[in-house]
Amino acid sequence: MNLQTPSGNDISQTRNRSRNIAPYSGLCTRCLDSCAGNCEVFKSSLRGREVIYPEPFGELTAGGDKNYPVDYSHLNILGYALGAEAIDEANPDKAIFPDVDTSTVYGHTYPVRMRMPIFTGALGSTDVARVHWDGLAAGAAICGISMVLGENVCGIDPELKLDKHGKVIESPEMHRRLDLYKSWKDQYGDIIVQMNVEDSRLGVAEYVVQKLGVETIELKWGQGAKCIGGEIKVHELNRALELRRRGYIITPNPEDPAIQAAFKAGAIREFERHSRLGFIDVENFLRTVEHLRRQVGIKRVSLKTGAYGPRELAMAIKWSSKARVDLVTIDGAGGGTGMSPWRMMEEWGIPTFYLQCMAYRFAKKLASRGEWIPDLAMAGGFSTEDHIFKVLALGAPYFRAVCMGRALMIPAFVGDNIEGVLRGTRPTKWKELPTTVSAFGEKPEQIFVTYETLAQKYGRARIEKLPLGAIAMYTYVDKLQTGLSQLMAGARSFRLDTVKRADLVALTEEAAKVSEIKYIMDAQMEEAERILNS
Repeated sequence: MNLQTPSGNDISQTRNRSRNIAPYSGLCTRCLDSCAGNCEVFKSSLRGREVIYPEPFGELTAGGDKNYPVDYSHLNILGYALGAEAIDEANPDKAIFPDVDTSTVYGHTYPVRMRMPIFTGALGSTDVARVHWDGLAAGAAICGISMVLGENVCGIDPELKLDKHGKVIESPEMHRRLDLYKSWKDQYGDIIVQMNVEDSRLGVAEYVVQKLGVETIELKWGQGAKCIGGEIKVHELNRALELRRRGYIITPNPEDPAIQAAFKAGAIREFERHSRLGFIDVENFLRTVEHLRRQVGIKRVSLKTGAYGPRELAMAIKWSSKARVDLVTIDGAGGGTGMSPWRMMEEWGIPTFYLQCMAYRFAKKLASRGEWIPDLAMAGGFSTEDHIFKVLALGAPYFRAVCMGRALMIPAFVGDNIEGVLRGTRPTKWKELPTTVSAFGEKPEQIFVTYETLAQKYGRARIEKLPLGAIAMYTYVDKLQTGLSQLMAGARSFRLDTVKRADLVALTEEAAKVSEIKYIMDAQMEEAERILNS
C-alpha cells in the first residue's frame, strides 16, 4: 500500500490528466507525448525549482497529507463512572465539566501559567505571519496562551539598523510584533523569541532582552516540516541583494549577471531566502544556555527540535536536562509550514505519533535514574480538543502542552477577512461576507458567539480596537477549552495533572506496540476479572 501519491496536489497547483495513477511514481499510467498538463513533472519542466514549494507564498500555510501507518486516531479515550480526581467530591452536583481546570504551567525557576495547554507555532519571517500578526498576537494574548515569535524577523526587517559590528540596534518590525502581544497580555502566557544561526550572529537575543524586555529565548534545532533552515520568497531583485549582503543564502544568486538578465526578462520571478543549517554539540549548547542566562539576562530558555531520529531526540532531552532548559518542543513530521519544500515535508522525518512515543520512553528512562526532566510539548498537526487530551495523556507526566501551528492561524485569517469587509481597516480578498459567515449576521456581535463576553471584559471602547482575528482565535480556543473540559470530566479528571496514560486504549495491536498503551481488549481486564470473581 502506498501511503502517499506524488505528482499531483493542490499544494503545487498540479493534477494528473488520467484517473489511473502509478502509485509509487505518481505519474499517469498512460503518459501521452501530446498531453497539455498539468502534472508536477509537466509544471516542473517549465518552472523548475518554483514547484518545490507550496504556492502562493505569503497567502497560505501547508501541511503534509501522507497517511502514516499509526497516528493518534488509533487511540481512544476512556471514560469512567467510578470516582473523580482533583475535585472535592465525586458528586454530580459538584463534579461538573465547566469546573474542570484546563490551565497548565511550564518553566523551571520562573514558571509560566497558561489558561489552556496550547501555544502557537513559530510565526516568523513568512508574509502570512507578518500580514496576520495583529490578530494572531492579540488573540494569543487574550486567550492567555504563549506565542512563539519565529526566526529571522529582525534579519528581514527593511528598516533594520545595525551597529559597526553587524549587531542589531533597532528593528521596528520586531518592536511592533512584541508590542502587539504585550498590549493585550495579562498574567497568563508569554512571548517567546526564537533564534537560529543568523539571529545569533545579528545579536537578536541581546537586543530583544535588554532593549525590548523579552523574558524567553527559544533555541531552534529544527522543525517537523523540513530538515533545512527557514525559507521565504523574495520578489524584488534589490531586496534579494540586500538580504544577501546581510548574510543570508539567496537562490538563485541575485549577483549573477545571467540571473539578473533572466529576472528582467520575466523568466525568474522570485528568489528564495534560506537560513543556514545549524550544527550542535553538547559543550556549545550548555555554554549557549549559560550565556543567555548569565550574560544576556534571560529568565527562561526553551528548545525547539524537529522530526529527527532517536539520536537527536535523545540529545535534545538529555542536554536540556543538563542545562535545566525550561521547555522542549518536539515537532513531528506531517506538521505545518508557511514555506517548506513539499516533497521534503512528505517524505522526511519521524511522524508525530512515533516521535512522541520515543520522547516518552527517553524521558521515563532519565527519570528512573533520578535525572531532572524539562517540561515537554508536542507539535505536528494538531487541531482538536481530543488531540490535546491524547498528547497530554500519552506523554504524562512529562508533557505539559501542545504546540498548534496552522490550526491557530486559521481564525486569524477568518477574522481578518471579516474585518476587511465590515470595518475596512485591513486588506481582504473578500468583496462581501460569504454565506458561511453572513448566515450568522452582518455585525461582529452577531457573528462571534464570544463577542459580548469580551466586550464585558474589555469594555465597548476597547473591544472596537481588538482585531477581529483575535476575537476569532478566542472563539476557537473557547471551543477547544469546552471540548477538552468535557473529555476530562468524562475521564473524571478535573485538573490536567491527573490525566494519565491509562486514560487511553490502543485500537490496534500495532498502535499498542508503538505507544506501549494497552490494547483495547487487554486494558483494565485484570481489574474486571477481580470484580467478576469477587
